[in-house]
Amino acid sequence: MKSPLLSLPGAVPGEGPDEGVAAHYGDLFREQRALADGSGFVDLSHRGVVTVTGADRLSWLHLLLTQHVQELPAGQATEALILSAHGHIEHALYIVDDGETTWAHVEPGSQGDLIAYLESMKFFYRVEIADRTEEYAVVHLPAGSITEVPEDTVVRETAHGRDLFLPRERLESFARTDGPPIGVLAYEALRIEAHRPRLGLETDHRTIPHELGWIGSAVHLQKGCYRGQETVARVQNLGKPPRRLVFLHLDGSEVKLPGHGAPMRLAADGEEGRQLGFVTSSARHHELGPIALALVKRNVPVDAELLADTTAAAQEVVVEP
Repeated sequence: MKSPLLSLPGAVPGEGPDEGVAAHYGDLFREQRALADGSGFVDLSHRGVVTVTGADRLSWLHLLLTQHVQELPAGQATEALILSAHGHIEHALYIVDDGETTWAHVEPGSQGDLIAYLESMKFFYRVEIADRTEEYAVVHLPAGSITEVPEDTVVRETAHGRDLFLPRERLESFARTDGPPIGVLAYEALRIEAHRPRLGLETDHRTIPHELGWIGSAVHLQKGCYRGQETVARVQNLGKPPRRLVFLHLDGSEVKLPGHGAPMRLAADGEEGRQLGFVTSSARHHELGPIALALVKRNVPVDAELLADTTAAAQEVVVEP
């Protein structure tokens, strides 16, 4: 989905998974500061929107998701994963139920595969699944925002702000009355600062929830069975995940940020040293300077100086080894 807000003055298109919305509107650090202060909104209208209706929706989703949603109160936000049979992360859903419909937004372009899986699991349950991406745009209001939410809008409220499921035809008028719009690069910088993982960036084909700190926030350890639950329980009770998420402070003298997939090595071993992981996300932060998240082997010493590609990096622990 290509956002109409890309036609606004100064809009620079996003790239990669954020193609279709503005990366920024001409002043990245001003936009970050505004977002951190609770001003403006972020256009996330490229994200997929999926709804589930029907009398059995919550009990049915409870069987499929890693999160306890069987008695999810109306208006309470949560997040959940869908795992493979081996416990690897396949989908991440950001959920709220309005009392009649369960709403979720997901990574751009992933809604088709998600809906195909959900449809295959309907059996005799009274549920209807729909792709609502063409009808609804996700808009993010930061924590502390005093913007008035339009009437009859479904809202998903968390500690990081409010996600609105806004009818897509209202997006341009919302930008005129409730701006300024803020690019997705500012949103990503604050996400990285908060150590919040993102599917497709912090994950690869073998990522399990423990590696990213998703236990608790997206995985409920006391609920019943779901696909991949055996792996979750085994690692939680008997072992440690093979990798762990770290937060990086990058050397600010480097002009170029290490991109997604850039190799991580011990600084002591130099650029030819053994690869110990990879950069997952990076950004320039308005206060912290260049920062990143990376996935490294669990046994990398927590006090070790690292290299992110060729850039010196000091690590902070996100997931304990």
